[in-house]
Amino acid sequence: MSTAPAHLLEELEPVVAQNLDRHLGLAQEWHPHDYIPWSEGRDFAAMGGEDWAPEQSRLSEVGKAAMITNLLTEDNLPSYHREIATRFGRDGAWGTWVGRWTAEENRHGIAMRDYLVVTRGVDPVELERARMDYMTSGYDSGDKTPLEAVTYVSFQELATRVSHRNTGKVTGDPVADKLLARISKDENLHMVFYRNIVEAALQIAPDATMRAIADEVIGFEMPGATMAGFRRNSMMIAKAGVYDLRLHHDEVIAPILKYWNVDGLTGLGPEGEKAREELGSFMAGLDEQASRFVERRAEGRARAAARSETGETPDIAS
Repeated sequence: MSTAPAHLLEELEPVVAQNLDRHLGLAQEWHPHDYIPWSEGRDFAAMGGEDWAPEQSRLSEVGKAAMITNLLTEDNLPSYHREIATRFGRDGAWGTWVGRWTAEENRHGIAMRDYLVVTRGVDPVELERARMDYMTSGYDSGDKTPLEAVTYVSFQELATRVSHRNTGKVTGDPVADKLLARISKDENLHMVFYRNIVEAALQIAPDATMRAIADEVIGFEMPGATMAGFRRNSMMIAKAGVYDLRLHHDEVIAPILKYWNVDGLTGLGPEGEKAREELGSFMAGLDEQASRFVERRAEGRARAAARSETGETPDIAS
């Protein structure tokens, strides 16, 4: 296993400072309250109004599953802050970035929850119970090194952007679509920041960085994977085309690897070359899995359409 230089974070500090300035120059100020249809809000029973009922939601079952999964993932921000603050530190450009990133990410959960509560998109009691449960368990990435952490978030931020953007489309609600499109812009800028740091790390420690890239791609898992109901919801989300293996390969992993010129990178030693070979084999397998999934999904949709024509009740997960 290739070891990153002991002072890699310090060596990357000028790149972090440069990209922090770039980010602050590109980031646009926005306010969660501007994206919420407050006029639709009304009191719940505790205030003399009416509690939530399923028929009040205008979201499909897939829309609900995607919104809940995305929001609960955002809710674990305190855990994510701890993860990056512990690895990147709280001083200098790294520390400033950690604070800025946390502040920007905090808006996402605020806005999504306000939208769901005001529009009565999901049961607010069950949503709060799920938040309490998931935040209590928290998120722990294990023993990732700072290099592995910054590599992981390069992919994770883009995966979150894709998920939010497609969730907005599947809700069928222009208000939700506009909100999630705005959140997606933040996630994309965050991805660019981390992606650029890894690009610089490839120049400083190519073997260790290639090893980190291979490990994080091969072992990639979204931070929400440990929440209750994640497997069921993720299957619904995948079958609806919100986030699936095809998107994961084509719109998340492959574009970033291409940006880093992983295939054409020179100057790798034996350990780096070994990592690149493992990565290439994995990506080929992922591509095959994605193709099989798309084929099975198409077949399932065809069967569901046929059942619908004959009057049979379609399987909601098809």
